[in-house]
Amino acid sequence: MDYIINNLVFFINILLVISMIFLERKKPEVIVSWTILFAFLPLVGFVLYILIGGGLSFKNRRMLKAKHFYDDKFQSFYREIEEGGDIIRNRKISNLIRFNILNAKSVPTFGNKIEIFNDGKDKIDSLITDIKDAKHSINLEYYIFDDDFVGKEIMNLLCEKAKSGIKVKLIYDSVGCLGAPRRFFNKLKKAGGEVREFFPPLFNIRMINLKMNYRDHRKIAVIDGKIGYVGGINIRKDHLGYSKKLSPWRDTHLKIKGQAVYALQNTFFNFWQFCAKQDRETKEYVKEGYFPKIKSQGNVISQIVTSGPDDSKNNIKEAMIKMINSAHNSIFLQTPYFVPDEIFMNSIKQAIKSGVKVTLMLPKIPDKKFVYMASLSFAKEIIETGGQVFFYKGFLHSKVLIIDETAMCIGTCNADYRSFSLNFEITAILYQKDLIKKHIADIEKDLQGSMSVDLEYYKKRPLFSKFGQVIFRLFAPLL
Repeated sequence: MDYIINNLVFFINILLVISMIFLERKKPEVIVSWTILFAFLPLVGFVLYILIGGGLSFKNRRMLKAKHFYDDKFQSFYREIEEGGDIIRNRKISNLIRFNILNAKSVPTFGNKIEIFNDGKDKIDSLITDIKDAKHSINLEYYIFDDDFVGKEIMNLLCEKAKSGIKVKLIYDSVGCLGAPRRFFNKLKKAGGEVREFFPPLFNIRMINLKMNYRDHRKIAVIDGKIGYVGGINIRKDHLGYSKKLSPWRDTHLKIKGQAVYALQNTFFNFWQFCAKQDRETKEYVKEGYFPKIKSQGNVISQIVTSGPDDSKNNIKEAMIKMINSAHNSIFLQTPYFVPDEIFMNSIKQAIKSGVKVTLMLPKIPDKKFVYMASLSFAKEIIETGGQVFFYKGFLHSKVLIIDETAMCIGTCNADYRSFSLNFEITAILYQKDLIKKHIADIEKDLQGSMSVDLEYYKKRPLFSKFGQVIFRLFAPLL
C-alpha cells in the first residue's frame, strides 16, 4: 500500500512540475526549489504545494485583470482635473518617472505634502485624529487589523463614524487577520460600515484557505479623499513597539496630502471592485465625493506604484531595479527580509562594482528564522562584492530605498520573492531633495546605533547557522 501511495505522489509531483513549466509558467528558480522539495520530501512537498504553491485561478486572474481597465479610467480622470493639462506631454520629467508611467501606468502627481513617521505610535495617533475628524468617508485596506487594544480603539471609532453617517469601507486580508475573530469585523457591519475579506477561506473555515499564498500586504488609509496613509505599519500593538521580543521596533510610514491621495483612493477602489464583486465607473465614485478637488499642498512629486501576482511585470521590483541602475553616488536599502531574485541581486552588485556606495540595513532580531537565514546568505554576498551591511539594534520592519538624493521609495514591499511575486503590494516613490535629505538624516541616526557586519562576523557564526544559510537559500523562492 505504501508503495502505491509513494508512486502516486511521485507521479502527481511530476505533473505539478510540468504544470509549473507549461501552464503556470513560474520562474525557473521557483520551479527548481519545488523540484528539490518534491525529490527529498515528496509527500510534504505535495501537501505544501496544494496549500500554498498553486497559482491564481483563471476566474480570479480575470477579475483582478479588470482593475487594469479601471486604472486606465483613473488616468483619464486625473488628466482631466490636473490644472496643468496632460503632464506626460507638457512637463519635463525624469527617465525614472517616465519608466513608471509606461511600465506601471503610474501617473505622477505634483504639489504633495509628505509627513514621514518612523514610529508606529505617532502614525496610529495621527490616523486616529484624522478618523475622528472625517466628514465624508473613511477607506481602509490593511494586511493586519488585530483585535488588540490598538485595533479595538480604531474599530470603535470606525463604528461611531459609520453610525453618524460617514461612509466607512474596510478591506482586511484573510491570512494577515487570522488572529482576529469575524465578530470583530462584524461590529462594523452592524454599525453601518462595509467590510470585505480579501481571498476568504474555503467554506468560510479560517484555517482552510487554498489562496493563502497570495496576500493583500498593503496598508492604505484614505480619509475624505484628501488625506492618505501608506507604508509598513499595520494596526497591531507590536507595530507600536509593545513586543518585548522584537523591541525596539523600527518602521516607516507616510502621511500624504495632495493629489497623490487620488492614486491611493484608486488603488483602494480597484480592490474594493474585486472584493465586493462590483463594476462601477470612476465617474460614479467622483459623483459620490470620493475624489474631491485637491489644491496644491506642498512641493513633492510622487508616483504610487502597485504590484501583485495578477501582473507578471512585477512593477515595484522593476521600479526599484530602475532606481538602483539610475544611482550615481549612493544606494540605501532598509528591509526586514532580503531574499532577492537573481536580477535584483545583480543590479545591486553591478552598482557596487560601478563605484556606487551601497548600504543595506537588516534587523538584528528576526521574526522569521528561516527567512532570516536566507537573508544572511544574500547579505554576505553584498559584503563580498564591496557593499556595507548593518544590523539594526531591534526589529526593522521599514521598507525604504533611496538613491543619491534624487528619489526615495517607501511602502509595503520587502526585498524578497514573496513581496515581488506573491503579495499585492504598494509603494510611493518620492522626488524632492529636501524631504529625502531629511529622511537620510533619520537613517544616519539608525546607523549610529546599528551593528556593522563584516566577513569576520560570518566566520564566527555557529555551524548550524552556516548550514542553515546554505539550505534556506535553496528554498528562497518558497519563503
